[in-house]
Amino acid sequence: MSNSNHYVTRKPMTADQVLEMASEIIASKYKRGETLVTAEAAKKFLQSKLGHYEREVFAVLLLDNQHRLIEYRELFFGTIDSASVYPREVVKAALQHNAAAVMFAHNHPSGDPQPSMADKNITDKLTEALKMIDIRVLDHIVVGKECVSFAELGLL
Repeated sequence: MSNSNHYVTRKPMTADQVLEMASEIIASKYKRGETLVTAEAAKKFLQSKLGHYEREVFAVLLLDNQHRLIEYRELFFGTIDSASVYPREVVKAALQHNAAAVMFAHNHPSGDPQPSMADKNITDKLTEALKMIDIRVLDHIVVGKECVSFAELGLL
């Protein structure tokens, strides 16, 4: 019998693949049923999900009555500096998953996490739409180099 060594050669991972793998590892810590009640926990989760995109992505975290994660869903994809957000689709997703509360999140590919006037306006529209069907909006987090929480800024 010959004693030959077999080596498996693999292609090096791309930066995007490494980021995706890291995102999955962090996201697995917040699997369905995990409570995201602190802004810091939500920020860490959302940084891993949205921080690597080169275009704006608007997401919603659908939560139950104890603020446990039902589902994280990326709903709208835009350009390098904007994404169109449709309240009807947000309401539809919340009702589809029987959410009692939600958190919104989107990224700023520029890295500057300060909320714009458009960010504030869409948050107000979404909050009003969801209020009519008894779904609470807990926060809107903007992901850049850092994360900024509307709740922490007193904007909700």
